[in-house]
Amino acid sequence: MKSLKFAALWPATDSFADLSDEDLLARIGAGDRVAFAALFGRYAPKVKSYLMRLGAGWAAAEDLAQEAIISVWRRAASYDATRAKASTWIFVIARNAWIDRLRRERVELAYRSVNPPLEESQEEAPDAAAARMDDESRIADALALLSEEQRQVVRLSFFENRPHSEISTRLSLPLGTVKSRLRLALIKLRAHWERYSDRTCA
Repeated sequence: MKSLKFAALWPATDSFADLSDEDLLARIGAGDRVAFAALFGRYAPKVKSYLMRLGAGWAAAEDLAQEAIISVWRRAASYDATRAKASTWIFVIARNAWIDRLRRERVELAYRSVNPPLEESQEEAPDAAAARMDDESRIADALALLSEEQRQVVRLSFFENRPHSEISTRLSLPLGTVKSRLRLALIKLRAHWERYSDRTCA
């Protein structure tokens, strides 16, 4: 999986070839970058293949594999070998990254479906225009439920299609903070849309 850009950060190594995954995670949790390089080489191709089996495209699987492996580096200190095998823990992280991607895409598609490009709506019928304005109003109401910090990351992620890493750099925030704000925003938005659907179906 040489195309993974992250692989170039640290050189590959065979010095830990005999160590178990659990031992590698213990070393990574203590900040051992060489151990991380060994784990990366061991799991990056497997994680990418797993994500593609879940339905991710080649490019998305590569991006998500990098995201998942980086998350392993950051969370290794919290790994508990008594609760799960290292491989299970790593693949759960990858699966959750894929689920988060799907959730973001669903929100983006929902937004685009009620906000067509300007040139497509210039000659729309009056009833279609009224429906669109109603949808836009509901989206504005939903966004108003968010804090300014949450609206900021939602706009960058969903409306400007910026990757998490770019948002993190642009806002000078840890990547984990960006993801946390997006996750909380999605929970609020989903709850708002569910309440609205319940009212309209009542």
